Amino acid sequence: MADVKGDQFYNRVGRDRIECRQIDELIGLARGIAADGLINQAEVQFLQKWLAANVEISDQPLIQTLYRRVNEVLSDGILDENEKSELFDCLATFADIGLELGEVLKPSSLPLCNPAPDLTFPGRRYCFTGTFTLGQRRACEQAVIDRGAQTGSQTQKTNVLVIGSYVTESWKHACFGNKILQACEWRDRGLPICIVSEAHWRGFL
Repeated sequence: MADVKGDQFYNRVGRDRIECRQIDELIGLARGIAADGLINQAEVQFLQKWLAANVEISDQPLIQTLYRRVNEVLSDGILDENEKSELFDCLATFADIGLELGEVLKPSSLPLCNPAPDLTFPGRRYCFTGTFTLGQRRACEQAVIDRGAQTGSQTQKTNVLVIGSYVTESWKHACFGNKILQACEWRDRGLPICIVSEAHWRGFL
């Protein structure tokens, strides 16, 4: 029995080392892709191959989520500008020095409305920012459209800003942080815009 427990321990240690190496490699890859401020299809295809080679031996949810997202955007063989922007934001976040992959940001670290409001959909305008466990941003937008809401770029007519679950502590320095800061400014000025987490929003779907 002792030998079995010992084998399990060493297997677990070996697996932890593999996952640490995977995370380090992914951070390095993300930094390389995001370094020039642009992202192209060849880079995304290379990222897809790397993820395919690593995702099966990883329990890291963010690696698995990123792999699914990359497969989705490449499924039609075309990487459009919205998809480039979304993936760039995601990779720029991964490349952040202080990032812990796979960890969902604690709600207290974000300027969420407190108390969180009840959400309705008909006649309301939603905007989404960040990376979502539900799927691509377009899937999130479709979820509210199906319930009678509108979506689009963030404006002073936006009623609800939904922040994706995978956001880092340094969100103010990420690309999507601009939307959050702008929404905070409008909210402070008395505009009726709500800032909520993905988890809260999904509770009303």
